[in-house]
Amino acid sequence: MPGFELFDDAEKQQINEVMEKGFTFRYNFDGMRNDVWKARELEGLICDTLKVKHAHLVSSGTNALSTALASAGIGAGDEVIVPPFTFVASVEAIVLAGAIPVFAEIDETLTLSPEGIEAVITPKTKAVNFVHMCGSMGHMDEIKAICDKHDLVLLEDACQATGGTYKGQALGTIGQVGALSFDSVKTISCGEGGAILTNDDTIYTHAHQYSDHGHDHIGADRGAESHPIMGTNYRISEMNAAIGVAQWKKLDRILDIQRKNKQALKNALSQYDEVAFRVIPDEAGDNAGFLSIILPSETRTREVVKALGEAGVPGVFYWYANNWHYFKNWDHIQNMTGPAKLPIELIADRPDYTQVSTPKSDDIMSRTLSMLINLSWSDEDIQMRIDAFAKVFKLNV
Repeated sequence: MPGFELFDDAEKQQINEVMEKGFTFRYNFDGMRNDVWKARELEGLICDTLKVKHAHLVSSGTNALSTALASAGIGAGDEVIVPPFTFVASVEAIVLAGAIPVFAEIDETLTLSPEGIEAVITPKTKAVNFVHMCGSMGHMDEIKAICDKHDLVLLEDACQATGGTYKGQALGTIGQVGALSFDSVKTISCGEGGAILTNDDTIYTHAHQYSDHGHDHIGADRGAESHPIMGTNYRISEMNAAIGVAQWKKLDRILDIQRKNKQALKNALSQYDEVAFRVIPDEAGDNAGFLSIILPSETRTREVVKALGEAGVPGVFYWYANNWHYFKNWDHIQNMTGPAKLPIELIADRPDYTQVSTPKSDDIMSRTLSMLINLSWSDEDIQMRIDAFAKVFKLNV
């Protein structure tokens, strides 16, 4: 991770095919494109690899989340459970859908805990936005059982976990609907792009309609198409999809490299008593984009992060102080700050997000650091990181 580390002539060839034979718009213009359909091709590859009935491409992972929510019938006034450890898009998509984000606790999987979800379910709860953070999954059997018990939509945000699995099933395909991201720093990169995954025919129909102004995509004449629903423009271009075709064909290679590099670091760190690893319920299904360790205290974790930085080790993330990925640092979310009045402001009994308390999550995240696993590392690059960790942890012996 990220996939752009393996960009080569394959991506150029796919782009050139669009430029020389095809057309940049993903729909119609049949006579101009010489049967070059890169979005369709990538959707087919995704379905074949992930063993899912439908995949629909959109222009970003965020738009995949927005489309997934709308397509699954989640909207105005509905409560959606979400973790405090995620990317801001998870919350923004819910708010902009007119729905109400409800924060629940995570556990040592770094994802929503079954107990955390159960604790915040109300009669208004319609969905769980389950985020497979840093390439791995939570306790999915228990999570799905809770959603089934309470008739909740399980939306899987697998944007950081493309190619990961749980008991052989692709992450993003366990619930009713899932989302992937293909931006520049994801496992598979289209530059920008995303996908909605589902085995539900109705959700799929809504997804491809909603993401293209409600077009039904029946026939070969765009001007003659009907518009069964309202929608917006989240279309991916053929240029982005072309890059994705080349990248997707490298997925197995990417995962193999990530898993090998991560295991080398994990083996070296396992000797230190103060190091505990993030809980991964199915190790074989780990996407391995990150190595996450949990230390005994916040103070010690900050010391280690500082020491690694001073040693020149890049790609170390202390999420608890990170402006992108932890709720306590998001003033704009806590205060629901936008350029215009938000739908949630019309809800009289909306939560006061400045008062959200997730003490279990705070404890875990204050003691967690993650290292990005790069594809381009040499053996020397890996050894440099192992040596840096050795110096840091021996200081505490």
